[in-house]
Amino acid sequence: MSSEVAARRDAKKLVRSPSGLRMVPEHRAFGSPFGLEEPQWVPDKECPRCMQCDAKFDFLTRKHHCRRCGKCFCDKCCGQKVPLRRMCFVDPVRQCAECALVSHKEAEFYDKQLKVLLSGATFLVTFGDTEKPETMVCRLSNNQRYLLLEGDSHYEIEIARISTVQILTEGFPPGGGNARATGMSLQYSAPGAEGTTQLKLMAGEDANASRRQATAWLAAMHKATKLLYESRDQ
Repeated sequence: MSSEVAARRDAKKLVRSPSGLRMVPEHRAFGSPFGLEEPQWVPDKECPRCMQCDAKFDFLTRKHHCRRCGKCFCDKCCGQKVPLRRMCFVDPVRQCAECALVSHKEAEFYDKQLKVLLSGATFLVTFGDTEKPETMVCRLSNNQRYLLLEGDSHYEIEIARISTVQILTEGFPPGGGNARATGMSLQYSAPGAEGTTQLKLMAGEDANASRRQATAWLAAMHKATKLLYESRDQ
């Protein structure tokens, strides 16, 4: 891929919506698959009362719209301003208590797991029925739209074309706890190809920094997958 094309894919622009300033992709087609569209606001005339506590709106009790769900609330029920990265807002925006809780949980993905995915990790990669795996570095592209696999060969898999993801685990640690992630199996559809292709990533066997990095990357990808499927359902 040329640097010019890569720059065009990652280009951003600042826009103002009724909800606030947003830093969005210059070309809509290059938006993050984890993103959410701004909701339609419930019209003022359809919400004479707070949709949470039922307080009647008047001169003293003003109505506010949650930037995540678009519903009407009083200031008490919609007073928090919380970062909403999935809608590309530059600054924290007003959200109802329920939406603010969800956005707080998602903030961990953007502050921690996303950085891990962008940094990448080394895996043994197998495509389809290929018997011999190839050592490759797998990472998320800067615009969050592709899984990039780089070794002796190079592949780009569009996140939106991934249909299933399964985290592979083994055993349980002494004293209980969660099973240890060792790899990932996913299916995706390649442009112009019929059916789906299976891809398998396995962490190396050595208990070193590379193995720990791969395990952290798998955990981050598991979180990303949840956001991806949530985006498709909304």
